[in-house]
Amino acid sequence: MTVIIYVLIMAAVTYLTRMLPLALIREKIRSRFIISLLTYLPYTVLSALTFPAVFYATSSTAASLAGCAVALILAFFKVPMVLVALSASAASFIFLLF
Repeated sequence: MTVIIYVLIMAAVTYLTRMLPLALIREKIRSRFIISLLTYLPYTVLSALTFPAVFYATSSTAASLAGCAVALILAFFKVPMVLVALSASAASFIFLLF
C-alpha cells in the first residue's frame, strides 16, 4: 500500500513541476538571462547528479579516475559518445586488472 502512495506522490510532484510553469507564466519570456538559464539548467543538474557517481562506480577510486580521464580526453576531441563510454569503461576495467 505504501508503494502506491509513493508512486502517487511522485506522479503529483512530476505533474506539478511540469504544469505550474505553463499555468503561471502567460507571456513570452524576453530576458536573455532567464532563457539561457532555462536552456542550460537540465544539463547542469544532470552533470551534478552523475559526475560524483562516476567515482563510486568501481571499488577503486583510481580506476574511476582513469576512466573519467579517458572520457574527458575523448569528449574534448569530439569522439562519438558511444565510443567515449565504451573507452572509459574499458580503461576502468583494464586499470582494475593491474
